[in-house]
Amino acid sequence: MSEKFLHQVAVVTGGSTGIGFAIAQALLAEGARRVYITGRSAKSLDAAREILGERAVAVVSDVSSLADLQQLKSGIETQGDPLDAVFANAGIAEKNHFGTTSAEDFAHTFDINVKGVFFTVQTLLPLIKDGGAVVLTASIVANKGMEDLSVYSASKAAVRSFARSWANDLKGRKIRVNALSPGLTRTPIMENGLKMDAEQIAALKDYAAQVIPLGTIAQPAEIASAALFLASRDAQYVNGVELTVDGGFSQI
Repeated sequence: MSEKFLHQVAVVTGGSTGIGFAIAQALLAEGARRVYITGRSAKSLDAAREILGERAVAVVSDVSSLADLQQLKSGIETQGDPLDAVFANAGIAEKNHFGTTSAEDFAHTFDINVKGVFFTVQTLLPLIKDGGAVVLTASIVANKGMEDLSVYSASKAAVRSFARSWANDLKGRKIRVNALSPGLTRTPIMENGLKMDAEQIAALKDYAAQVIPLGTIAQPAEIASAALFLASRDAQYVNGVELTVDGGFSQI
């Protein structure tokens, strides 16, 4: 590894599984001094921490809870860790049928995917170094009208919008804010959020082979490498963008 994050400190929300875990793992491999990972499941966080090692700090924290976010901030302050990067990655993906979507289901998605991202970054903002980086996990669904995903898609469109606005809001501190928009990625969200069974996942892989120019569904590590680029000095003049990482699916 190149140690591009040598001695740096980062926060990765939703860091116990999937893309978030892959981001944390890559940061540590690139020399990060400490990586805070958050999630709602202590069991998943403990398992992730066991793999990541002693430089990872696991914090049970729900991004939709402002009290939890304040506790996260306080814990980082107690350690005396100014932040080089924040990866606001935590989110859910659940289907909704337009016509029968409840207010509770709508609020659940927006509380985590939109409110959670907004207040994660706002809460941790005083700890981010001037010249630091913020990477927001959006999705290609923000730009595609996929069936039964209207609420999820709208929530990710809001996340992409945050990157534009905050890049301008934080220009005085030279904090870069960019959005990362993954395409189809093999994560536990397929089973846990979208409620896909093995047959449906196999069918999705067959579909991907036909419609994605690279012919496959992404692995989390492939998305994580793009996230690290956005937070690295290699991207020091990249700001306010949406980096789509989908094998060409939404681009052609």
